[in-house]
Formats: sequence, C-alpha cells, structure tokens
Amino acid sequence: MTSTKESILYTALRLFARDGYEATSVSDIAGELGMTKGALYKHYKNKRDIFESIFERVYQEDVVQAKKYGVPVDVFEKVPSAFKNTSLEQLKNYIEARFRVWLEDELARNFRKMLTLEQYRSPEMGGLYKRCVGQDSYIEDLFRQMIKQGVLKKNDPKLLALEFFAPFHLLLNMAMADEESDIEEAAGLLTAHIDRFIDNNANIAKVAKAKKAKGVIRKKGV
Repeated sequence: MTSTKESILYTALRLFARDGYEATSVSDIAGELGMTKGALYKHYKNKRDIFESIFERVYQEDVVQAKKYGVPVDVFEKVPSAFKNTSLEQLKNYIEARFRVWLEDELARNFRKMLTLEQYRSPEMGGLYKRCVGQDSYIEDLFRQMIKQGVLKKNDPKLLALEFFAPFHLLLNMAMADEESDIEEAAGLLTAHIDRFIDNNANIAKVAKAKKAKGVIRKKGV
C-alpha cells in the first residue's frame, strides 16, 4: 500500500511534469490529493522540500545503476580514475538501462518531463537537465579517455559524444511524445545505433584484447 508521503511525492511530480514546477502550488498538490495544506505539511515542509526529495530519489537510482554497470558515478573532476577504467561494453549496458528507466519508471519519466519544461525558465533547472538528462560532457570525458587509451580511434571527443548521444535524445523524445509508442522497438533502435557507433569508431583490436584480458582475470578469480 502506498504511503501518504509517497502519494504526495508522485502526485506533485505528475503536476510538475504537466504544468511546470513554478506554476504548481502546494494548494494544487493538496487539492489533487483531496487533503488540506496542513495535512500535506505534516509530510513535507514546502514545495521545495518535495522537489528535493524527488531529485534525491532520481539521483540515487542513477548512482545505483552506474555502480551496477561499472561506469563513473560523478563528473571527471571528482572521479578521474573511474573514467580511465570504463569500457565501451559497460557504457553501452549503462546507456541502454538508463534509456529504459527514463521511459518505464514513472518517477524518472515525469522528472525528465518537468526538467524539459523548466530548463529554459530557470538556470537551476537548466543545470539539472544537463546533469541528469543531457550528460553530453560526461560522455565526452569518457570518450577522451578512451581515445587516449586507444580504445577509440583518434577523433574529436566532443563530436563523438554528439554522434553517440543525439540519437538517444531523439528516440527518447519520440517515445515519450507518443504514449502508444513501442518501447521495445525504440530500445532496439538504440542498441543498433550503439553497435554501429562502436563498429565505426572503436579500435577493434584494442577492444578485443581488453575483453580477452578481462576473461583471463575472471578465470583466475574462479
């Protein structure tokens, strides 16, 4: 059974995604739930408190997935060593998983909708959009390290990041714009794009060598 606090959080985010964060009041949220503002304030101090709880939930879910797939959990400046130890396979698995989260998880889906609405109205929301949804600089830093290590062929990491991530955003936007869209088809197209990107840009010999070395390490660990 969903708790009252949880119901407030999900209802608030649904309104933020539909009408925008600034346009939604505590009265709107309470009214949608059929409760008084006083009852709502027993669970959250104010609208900002609700928003910060939503952000923390979405952020922590991303951290869990980043750790699961072995990719950096923060920006290059904070965890540079993690960017040097991420493989193309790990990145592919992580991006495919994030794609599904943005489409299938109600909280993440509505959070992205809200940030898309608010990113041009507020510098803070614009920054959060880049950090949580954009991730272009994150991918660019990963590719820069992969180029240095010879995993990717020599190229401009910024251009590679754009080439890699633009279809992710396009497929996500198309799928989110149509409630009847086929998520499996969209996910399949993303996988095909990533595979083609790797085929075109990876130093295949280097990648194969890394996979072989990883397999040897796993065998020794058994």
